[in-house]
Amino acid sequence: MRKQLHIFLNAIMFYTRIPMPKNLPYSDEILNRSTRYFPFIGWIVGGIGASVFFGLQFVFAPELAILLSMVATIFVTGAFHEDGFADFCDGFGGGYTRERILTIMKDSHIGTYGSIGLIGMLATKFMSLHSIEVEKIPLILLAGHSLSRLMPILVIYTSEYSREDATSKTNPIGKKGKGFDFALALFFGLAFLAFVPLAYSLYVLPVLLLTTMVFRRYITNKIGGYTGDCLGALQQIAEVEFYLGFVIYQTFQVCS
Repeated sequence: MRKQLHIFLNAIMFYTRIPMPKNLPYSDEILNRSTRYFPFIGWIVGGIGASVFFGLQFVFAPELAILLSMVATIFVTGAFHEDGFADFCDGFGGGYTRERILTIMKDSHIGTYGSIGLIGMLATKFMSLHSIEVEKIPLILLAGHSLSRLMPILVIYTSEYSREDATSKTNPIGKKGKGFDFALALFFGLAFLAFVPLAYSLYVLPVLLLTTMVFRRYITNKIGGYTGDCLGALQQIAEVEFYLGFVIYQTFQVCS
């Protein structure tokens, strides 16, 4: 039981900026197995975003409450996945060979592709949430953050790690864990779908899985596998897609 607690706390330490004890046991195995809790981290991050929105909607306009909830989730993760998305845009937008793409993604500076991609992604996320009925936003945030974090797990278990020097952000996270780790991640990723309309779950899951398959095929063709930046980019893409999908679902419900 204590080992499970250590694995869970390592997941929080790696995926968020939430302070953890300095004497927390650490090993490559513990950190690698912490991927089982990646979708559960979505519960925490999504819960913080949902709580901020729910509380501030009584004080501010919904638009400002949404914006501040987004800021809260970015703050608690240290923009971990947003940074990955920006690096992904720079690397795949400006690189023409595997070596060049990997070099660009490893660079800490953000370029034109990354800036435009990040602005577009955040703007789309904001406008999507703003288009959702106010009372449904907290639940959608919880479901979106947890489910979107399941998609990178699928890539880890079905693809290969690209960097030969093992220096990217996935080291040692970018390794396949045990079957139980995957089953637990699956549970945490899908749990909140029990609280969204069944029709939407049946619609959005195939869409996200298809997106993940296409994304996996694209990065495999380009660089032979995935990196930490690729995983972060996929999480952001899946999260935005989940919100956009609910806007479409909501629109059809109104029209029917």
